[in-house]
Amino acid sequence: MDKLRVGVVGCGGIFTIAHRPAYLKMDDVEIVALCDINREHAERFRPDFPNAAIYTDYRDMFANAPIDSVDICTPNYLHAPIAIAAMEAGKHVFCEKPDATRPEDVLAMKATAEKTGKTLMVMRNNRYVPTSVFAHDYIRSGNAGEIYAAHCGWQRRRGIPGKGGWFTDKEKSGGGPLIDLGVHMIDLALWMMGNPTPVAVSGSTYSKFAGSDLSDSENSRFGEAKADGVYNVEDLAMGFVRMDNGATLTIECSWASNIQKERRFVELYGTKAGLKWDTEELTLFEERDGVLMDSVPNIPGREGVYGHGQNLRHFADVVLYGARPDFVPSQGVNIVKLISALYQSAATGREVLL
Repeated sequence: MDKLRVGVVGCGGIFTIAHRPAYLKMDDVEIVALCDINREHAERFRPDFPNAAIYTDYRDMFANAPIDSVDICTPNYLHAPIAIAAMEAGKHVFCEKPDATRPEDVLAMKATAEKTGKTLMVMRNNRYVPTSVFAHDYIRSGNAGEIYAAHCGWQRRRGIPGKGGWFTDKEKSGGGPLIDLGVHMIDLALWMMGNPTPVAVSGSTYSKFAGSDLSDSENSRFGEAKADGVYNVEDLAMGFVRMDNGATLTIECSWASNIQKERRFVELYGTKAGLKWDTEELTLFEERDGVLMDSVPNIPGREGVYGHGQNLRHFADVVLYGARPDFVPSQGVNIVKLISALYQSAATGREVLL
């Protein structure tokens, strides 16, 4: 094919700020259909994609639009059913994170991709941040030695998204900051560690800020807040994970907690060197000729690069040109199983074996 013809399902916040600008820069990708249950949400993008057909039901789009691929930007609980229906209709799929809200759903997505032979990829944008690429290559080159432990998280002081809407309704979101934010940093940590398989998880969750409307994070503007809506998810999750290779990972994710400031981080402990990825800046802690040294490598363009556009570009390269995928569905299975196990451990007070 000369161009990848894409149909978008879900024309809300993440499509607006991350996917739309990426597509506008791609000459070999064309948005030919836009779908949203609220037709007005899709219609507002006509100036950007004037030739795109508008739908309010994704099934109609799959049956009638001339699309090769589907980009899913919907609430979390819809990811799996839409992805499965798209692949069964002969379409490739790119899906926003999280892959799914339940292990059985992400397993069904993987099985459908294998059965249909269609490409299935899920947003892992932090892998494409320049400091992430540098850190991954640094570790793969053996400079850090054995990565035997890691610590990751995304902490917000006050940044509950769409309070009362689908973000804070467990049935639709799957959970709070662990599944919303944690999926980013957990994936980044596992990817840098060489994608070991989680085998045991323990954790705790807390919901302490349901009554607060304070915000100091621009991310709290995501979603549509409802004053009389549901808030039955955590605002802080903490966990401990053991891997099949003996490595361990600790996790801390919050939408709201009394901390100094918002922070995204991955810290890795290696036998030769350690690495700290902190809000897209990288610091190395190395041993050189018997001397302990700290350094900040010079990586051009390391600030303010979230990687969504690069991730979507990579998906197009996989489908159009046969590039080797950086993400495979089994990695999504491991993430969703880990998150589900942490929620289970928090509910039971016991470690969960995978």
